[in-house]
Amino acid sequence: MHRDTVEDVLHGLRVRRVSAVLLSATRSCPTELPRAIRVVHEFPRIPAFVLLTRSGTPTAADLLALGNCGIQHLVDVRTPSGWNRLRETLAADVGHERDAEVAAELALDLQETPVDFSRFVQALFTDNERPQTVRTPAAGLGVLPGTLMSRFFRAGLPALKRYLAYAGLVRAARMLENPGLSIADVAHCLNHSSPQSFGRHIFTFMKLSAGEFRRTHDGVRMMQRFREELLAPYRERIAWVSPLIMRPRGMRPQGSRWASLGNEREHL
Repeated sequence: MHRDTVEDVLHGLRVRRVSAVLLSATRSCPTELPRAIRVVHEFPRIPAFVLLTRSGTPTAADLLALGNCGIQHLVDVRTPSGWNRLRETLAADVGHERDAEVAAELALDLQETPVDFSRFVQALFTDNERPQTVRTPAAGLGVLPGTLMSRFFRAGLPALKRYLAYAGLVRAARMLENPGLSIADVAHCLNHSSPQSFGRHIFTFMKLSAGEFRRTHDGVRMMQRFREELLAPYRERIAWVSPLIMRPRGMRPQGSRWASLGNEREHL
């Protein structure tokens, strides 16, 4: 989306999900620089790029001022190669980079778990629709919502809604690292009906107010809680659960613990 002023950019950052900010180098003039600084300081998790174009020629001092305010990427797009570099830089640095990092961390925890359980957990962090209900990941993974919930219950795992809630709170904690985003802004971006609803959601699962959650949890801390509370204590149970496998009624999955126990009883 294009915005004519930095103030409009700041407003857009508060009400929309934005992967990156592209600023013209002409914004390095003394009147615009304070606003450019706000973009960096209020939204440190959103990468900002300065574009050097033919429409203006800032001085070396102007560019140095932008660097001093925290902008680390300068791309010269006055030539075709510059546009290619911009595309490559954006592909490497933005998009769903943070979700990809989370997926990589989870891959280590899920190495010895069934493939379909690993698919389920990683889908919580890579689904573009940001699922808040059981129906969304269930549909994406090709299993009925009731079946998915039932298999988690029978395996003695935490409620499926807790996995969904914690994944959403990881995103919320990451967004709240940006001082420029209010709690209401984050509630809107994560599709909660109101800031009050978002606050109740946080209290239900964290026993903290939204403000306390913001002060005590960043994205790393919330991700740590996801792993410590929903994965680590249940490794043995997770090893035997296959939440996505569709099988005829009454059939046990081959090679499961229950099938092994049945065979032992036959020999006895």
